[in-house]
Amino acid sequence: VQLVESGGGLVHTGEPLRLSCTASGLTAGYDNIGWFHQAPGKAREGIACISGVDGTTVYSAIGKGRFTISKRGAVHLLLNAATPDDAGEYYCAASRFCDDFVFRDEGRNTYDYWGKGLLVTVSS
Repeated sequence: VQLVESGGGLVHTGEPLRLSCTASGLTAGYDNIGWFHQAPGKAREGIACISGVDGTTVYSAIGKGRFTISKRGAVHLLLNAATPDDAGEYYCAASRFCDDFVFRDEGRNTYDYWGKGLLVTVSS
């Protein structure tokens, strides 16, 4: 199983942030993809997940209203207007579930596979 994040890098405040997650080797039932953000010095937080079965999406409190998760081949995450607080590492991960509870405990107990993460820098 392999999950690879792409996109991000350096964005300016107010600009959109676009990330993609390409997964391979996942078996059916383990293909619900989620995105997480970890700001420097802070815990990892779930943003959103999307079902591998029917494309149903679930957003966490921090993801709702700011991020959009979608799937067209890869799983994409869009933030319309980045702020300095959005800087940090972004991870995609695969789970058997896509529901509110998957974001608990930084996803440690609900996500089986993780990408290596990518760094996003937001300039003010």
